[in-house]
Parts: sequence; C-alpha cells; structure tokens
Amino acid sequence: MMDTLNPAIEIRDLHHSYGTGDRRLEILKGVDCVIPYGKWYCILGASGCGKTTLLNLIGGLERPDSGEIVVGGVELGTLSRRAAAKFRSENIGFVFQSYHLLPELNILENVALAARIAGIGAGEAEDISMELLEQVGLKDRLTHRPSELSGGEQQRAAIARALINDPPVILADEPTGNLDAKSGDEVLELFRTILVGSTDRAVLMITHNRDIARLADGVLMLENGLLTEVTDF
Repeated sequence: MMDTLNPAIEIRDLHHSYGTGDRRLEILKGVDCVIPYGKWYCILGASGCGKTTLLNLIGGLERPDSGEIVVGGVELGTLSRRAAAKFRSENIGFVFQSYHLLPELNILENVALAARIAGIGAGEAEDISMELLEQVGLKDRLTHRPSELSGGEQQRAAIARALINDPPVILADEPTGNLDAKSGDEVLELFRTILVGSTDRAVLMITHNRDIARLADGVLMLENGLLTEVTDF
C-alpha cells in the first residue's frame, strides 16, 4: 500500500468529462489517489482511458468537474488561473512525449527560459541550466538547436528543463514513447538517478510499457474511470 503520511499529490473523488448536454462523456469517475514524496509511480491504462487528462488535471492545465487535487499541500481548485500558473511554474515539472523545445533557441536557451519565466535572473538561470545540462550528459551540446540533436538528447534536455526550478513534483507523459530502446533506457536511467532517490520529490509517469512500469516504486491502473494500485500485471 502507498505511504499516505507524506503526500506530494492527493486526489479526492475526482470527476471529469468532455462534451455538452446529453453528449457528455465521463472520463474520470471518482478518482482517489495519494503519491508520497520520494517515490516514482507509473500509471497504466488503455489508450483513451483518461491518463493524459488526469496528468493535465494534476498539473493544473485543466480543471476538473468536481473533486479536489492537492499538490504539496495546496488545493489547486482554490487558486485563480494566474495563481495556478505561478504555482505550476514553481512546483511542477513536465516531461512530454514530444519534447516541446523551441526550435529557434539553442538547448541552453531552451532550458534557461523556464527559469526566466519563473523570475530568476539571466545569469543565475544560465548557470543553473548549464549545471543541469551537464548532469544529463549534454554539456557539449549547449549551443546546438533541437534539430541538431537526436531524440534521446532532446528528451534529456526536456528533463533538464523540467528540473530547472527544482520542482517537488515531476509529471511525465510517455517520455520514452518517441525513442529507440537505447535512448529510452538512458532517459529512464535519468529518472532513476536524478528525479528519484530524493525525499522531497515525487514522479508520476504515464506509460504503456509494462516493463517500464516494473521499474517504478508503484503502479496505478486507470480503468473504467477509476484508479487502483496494482502489484500483479
């Protein structure tokens, strides 16, 4: 069972649907979940079951129909849109299947931009970015643009960007989905060595790959609008 004494993420009776009137499709039907600090959890589920929707709700990118989402002790539903955006930039790091790096900026500029948006000065943002890019093995690629990097290198840059503000929560949506096996293994190793192993950070990752899920501390299955912890899969 999950340790509920030190939660990074708490979800209580979460409901969400799409559509209008009688044509609404209920995606989440009362999701409850607790993710503790210092743990890496994976979410499994069939395509279209609502995994990305759930991650977007936890990250404050969408608002639920009802229920509560608490991240780091802060209930997202109590925040204005502006306050939610500020909270998100300071407390949540996103890693997507598509890297979402700006093509006109080099890798150092891409990573530093997230810190600048959060209000960190240019010099400090560049110093932190260089340190993180070195940690992910890209210190020789700082001036390269995304188009000059492999998919694995772009994803490592995206992980550095997610870490730039030292967020306590990392949300990852199929981060190895566009990568070959070797690059995917390298990215997963980064999650293990950089993101996990910290008592003040939690990682929640969507994956279709059960072998990847077996590497995590815990696995959750999203099925029929509900989330359950599984140990045999």
